[in-house]
Amino acid sequence: MAQPETSNPNASVFALFEESAAAHPQRPFLIVNGIELLTYGEMLQQTGRAATWLRSLGVEVGDRVVVQAHKSPASVILYLACLRAGAIFIPLNTTYQESELGYFLGDAEPRLLVASAGLPGETVAFGATRVLLSSDLRAAPWADVAEILPTVPAVTQDPAAILYTSGTTGRSKGAVLTHGNLSSNVQVLAKSWHWQDNDVLLHALPIFHAHGLFVALHLALFGASPILFHDRFDNAAVLRDLPRATVFMGVPTFYTRLLSEPTFDKELCAKMRLFISGSAPLLDTTFEEFAERTGHTILERYGMTEALMVTSNPYDGPRIAGSVGPSLPGISVRIIADGGMEAATGEPGVLEMKGPNMFSGYWRNPEKTAEDHTADGWFISGDIATKDEAGYIRIVGRSKDLIISGGYNVYPKEVEMVIDGIDGVEESAVIGVPHPDFGEGVVAVVARAPGSNITPADIAAVVSTELAAFKRPKTSIIVDELPRNAMGKVQKAELRNLHKDLFAKTPA
Repeated sequence: MAQPETSNPNASVFALFEESAAAHPQRPFLIVNGIELLTYGEMLQQTGRAATWLRSLGVEVGDRVVVQAHKSPASVILYLACLRAGAIFIPLNTTYQESELGYFLGDAEPRLLVASAGLPGETVAFGATRVLLSSDLRAAPWADVAEILPTVPAVTQDPAAILYTSGTTGRSKGAVLTHGNLSSNVQVLAKSWHWQDNDVLLHALPIFHAHGLFVALHLALFGASPILFHDRFDNAAVLRDLPRATVFMGVPTFYTRLLSEPTFDKELCAKMRLFISGSAPLLDTTFEEFAERTGHTILERYGMTEALMVTSNPYDGPRIAGSVGPSLPGISVRIIADGGMEAATGEPGVLEMKGPNMFSGYWRNPEKTAEDHTADGWFISGDIATKDEAGYIRIVGRSKDLIISGGYNVYPKEVEMVIDGIDGVEESAVIGVPHPDFGEGVVAVVARAPGSNITPADIAAVVSTELAAFKRPKTSIIVDELPRNAMGKVQKAELRNLHKDLFAKTPA
């Protein structure tokens, strides 16, 4: 089958989806529990009504719409309506707490906050318009709107979304992604991954994250592909739908959990064309066991919030365990060694990149934008990588001390700031160590204050109300003091080595 094409490569990203949907109006869009909920033609109707509803609330072109809502068909329509109306969509993790939301709202200054009932977004202090969103599409606030707002024309430079990414200083930064970033990336991925006219996507990723929103969802929309829509990853539900799908995208945790199921085998995956993994490193053992069990080789790729997708193992060529492949077409990467020169083949250095996929900058933070770019315009990823003679990239470390747990980024400084404020804590060092399910587990090594009797339970009680679940330490280790070098810097490498087997599986 042919790959999807577009006659307008520089249009707004929604215009690309609109073109595909108009060509296949009767094709199923969202399929939930085996029921065809919407066709692509109905998606265009729904997004037009929802865009009109946004206008009725005063949302104009360039206004920000912050959304903390459960994954549902209604939240998908809301996202697409924001693109259609020219608003800037800002999705927030559903586990963020009120103290975290306050910062995002103050920084983004949105016109509208949309939240699900029961989430912190429902009650956090907010001075502008707030609307609750039901997961039932029939109860959506635009359900009775008759007028359909035409798609607002957009150009490459117009902002489409802001995704907040944590910083080593403990303050999140809003990466501004333009229509050009999103439209160029989806077209490159569709060609690179040989997207087919008869593809069916099984979607179990969250949609507050670039992976689920800008990769999985966008590719299906660009190809007018049916989506087997899951509100979360559940082994049993995914196994039920796999025989009906051709493409699945997941984080490494998804694959380790599927491999734990005895029924997950070649027969179940007979119709599958492609399994893709990202958001965190895939263990070689998972890669190899998956190929043996299913007959499919996982395609691992690399991206980041500021850059969307950057590299990918090839569709047709060799997919190498531990590698994220060469750079995608139109995207340039280089590896800079200490001293500022490009690293030799196989030698580690900081990965830098440039291309039409790169974000336009951090929201209202020109200083940080400049700091993270070189004088000649390359974005400094902070990841340590090597490149072999064939151009395949391997990510070997993270210069910014990032932890990736279950596909989510955790910056130690943000967690340490919360723990260090607890009575009885002298100081803390937050590290990531290998975890069989999450890739890395967050661990807090906490030095108690003199005379303190603080316990791990005391720390857990505080972080449970201050931090999103994925940021919370899976365990806290109480010590008298943290190891330091001659300059007084805490030796996190020593701590990681000391506790590297903390979550190791017990031999049978």
